[in-house]
Amino acid sequence: MAKILLVDDDTTFCLMLKTWLAKRGFQVDESFSCREALTKTKGTKYDVVLTDLRLPDEDGMYLLKSIKAVTPEVQVILMTGYADIHTAVQAMKLGAFDYVAKPVIPDELLKKIQDALESQSVGTKQAKAGRSMAYIKGISQEADKLSEYIRLVAPTMMTVLITGESGSGKEYIARLIHEQSNRRDAPFIAVDCGAIPKELAASEFFGHVKGAFTGAVNDKTGYFVQASGGTIFLDEIGNLSYDVQVQLLRALEERKVKPVGGNKDVAFDVRIISATNENLKKAVADGSFREDLYHRLNEFSLQALSLRDRREDIPVFANHFLEASNEELGKHVTGFEEKVTEVFQNYAWPGNLREMRNVVKRATLLCQSDFISMEHIPAELSISVVPPAEHDLALKRERHEVDLIREALVKCNNNKSEAARLLKIDRKTLYNKIKLYSIE
Repeated sequence: MAKILLVDDDTTFCLMLKTWLAKRGFQVDESFSCREALTKTKGTKYDVVLTDLRLPDEDGMYLLKSIKAVTPEVQVILMTGYADIHTAVQAMKLGAFDYVAKPVIPDELLKKIQDALESQSVGTKQAKAGRSMAYIKGISQEADKLSEYIRLVAPTMMTVLITGESGSGKEYIARLIHEQSNRRDAPFIAVDCGAIPKELAASEFFGHVKGAFTGAVNDKTGYFVQASGGTIFLDEIGNLSYDVQVQLLRALEERKVKPVGGNKDVAFDVRIISATNENLKKAVADGSFREDLYHRLNEFSLQALSLRDRREDIPVFANHFLEASNEELGKHVTGFEEKVTEVFQNYAWPGNLREMRNVVKRATLLCQSDFISMEHIPAELSISVVPPAEHDLALKRERHEVDLIREALVKCNNNKSEAARLLKIDRKTLYNKIKLYSIE
């Protein structure tokens, strides 16, 4: 049930409209002033705010700006007299969804509310998709090399095998390859091979026909046909049983599948990207993974980087996860204290990006001030440090980075925004590095 906040100082009109909207399935609260409306929006999440342009304490423009500053996803519709329509049009440029002229025509208003809710739904889905797809490249030489490999292989039809430790972002790389390919507008189907029971794997991959086995009450389309025209991502490919490996190899070679219980082949057209955190070469040598399938999946290989191999990127990712956590939790934490940044740089991050995201999210939740401090992060982070050899390498990179930052600041007359652009990093990252390295 969509929630609507109705704001109008005409109490009779307000209550009549509330009753009319409630009969059409909406949950409606009313406010008779801007101040009262803002108080309600702080305590309740509304889908649509329907407000008069003229209110006794502030105008509808002020209410619009206040709502959009805190909850930009809320749709605001203005109600206005004909004399104020020009102002209402200006309000749309500031983020209002639409306006209706008074006297209000109920069916017209209902249509605009429905359009606003539909637009909000699409926007939310796109925003979630955008967040899930967010790929932060980093500034290290290793990150540049990986990005270049992705750019080169993405437009091709080559199968790609992504290796790397757990939590190092293998699916993000796969999605980026898909987004940079000619198949970007077609489906991207991600399959966790480790989560599929052995006895159901063939059905999940290739589909089945009704009655093929107990419980097959309808025909099922398998992942390969679902992804046709697009990309299928086979995560943890090393977990597939030997029997399913045989079927998968046949499907890849013939570009068609036979649903379980069926007697007709179904053609498919997909790009194959797979990933593993295991040593597939060793699995081939041990006989647990077919060598011919390994070579079929590995026309081009990519190594997802562990955080300890890209220490220059740690502040970049930490700030990215902080921004995401602020948005998700409704917080406004500014950054990290210097000691926390130092601990992050020295920690081994065995869980890689997934571990860092969880650490930063938890710290953001606990933080009640502007900066995350040591009390907000797990104690084990300050105990576990990188091996001395790696730490020496990190120090060398840091000294080089300090020189680059100082040189950029001199070139830009200490204009930090310009220096950040010159260094190809965001401004917040530059500020954090200046603070981290005590650059004057």
